[in-house]
Amino acid sequence: MLKGRIDLRSDTITQPDDAMREVMAHAVVGDDVLGDDPTVRELEQRTAALLGKEAAVFVPSGTMANQLAIRSLTRPGDAILLDANAHIYCYEAGAPAALAGVQVSLLDGARGQFTAAQLEAALPPRDDHFAPPSLVCIENTHNRGGGSVWPLEQIESVTAAARGHGLSLHLDGARLWNASAASGVSEAEYASHFDTVSVCFSKGLGAPVGSILAGTADVIANARFYRKQQGGAMRQVGIIAAAARHALEHNRSRLVDDHANGRALANGLAKLPGLEVDAAGVETNMVFIGTGDRDAGALAKRLEELGVRLLDTGPHTLRAVTNLTVSAEEVGQALTAFEQAL
Repeated sequence: MLKGRIDLRSDTITQPDDAMREVMAHAVVGDDVLGDDPTVRELEQRTAALLGKEAAVFVPSGTMANQLAIRSLTRPGDAILLDANAHIYCYEAGAPAALAGVQVSLLDGARGQFTAAQLEAALPPRDDHFAPPSLVCIENTHNRGGGSVWPLEQIESVTAAARGHGLSLHLDGARLWNASAASGVSEAEYASHFDTVSVCFSKGLGAPVGSILAGTADVIANARFYRKQQGGAMRQVGIIAAAARHALEHNRSRLVDDHANGRALANGLAKLPGLEVDAAGVETNMVFIGTGDRDAGALAKRLEELGVRLLDTGPHTLRAVTNLTVSAEEVGQALTAFEQAL
């Protein structure tokens, strides 16, 4: 049995450290619905500037940020285009249909990354029989794509094709910080190709809760209305905005450590018999592990008994996500646990 517990289920399991709790305890707050919370306003302004956008709105979750973007950029009856494994489609409880009244058109991208040619082929004729497409959504990094980073050139190609057809563009950047850390491309450069962009503070950055949607002043004004309508308007929320601000200031630069640990974990797992790991494809902090003929759930249970927690994402697939709670030494301990479990 390993000492303690190594939690690789997700980068959402992180908890505020002492320094973050300190700034939360002393945050200056006000009524955010009335525009009176200075800590929230500062976070929104700082994040909008970092992303090169006019305005931003602080929301409880990345799902809400994505759905506010869709409602603000579409009309009921429209169609939106996105990858078949996108978070917006797979993990947001049918919200595009339930909240925005839009239907989805799914593209089969490689590791979550579709091409301009695929986008062009998926566009229906401009005909009364078809739902008019109005929005294209891209996810970077792509969760179900293994934490893959969209090449900037491919983003430029896809967004240029979308603009040519008069379509709006939204970037689901829940892990955009990771994409930037891995590629060296700034968050603002990625965001410049989109009307709206969402970013999350509660994953790799380690804040307890919170995301932001950024875009033009007009779009964000609409998003604020929909936030209120959907029950997402908050009051003295500067307490958690202070945590997000602290995370932004102190934890972005250390994401490269998570990426290095992810590669080390993948390289070690790839050497173990009976596992299938594309170590070369690990670009950020996510490692997908094929278990061959072994039951993934049973293997995950055995690993938990050995002090390592991860998720079984299919009958023969496990996912491990390195995060700020896991050190390089603990990656080595996790590999030892895998050897024992196998």
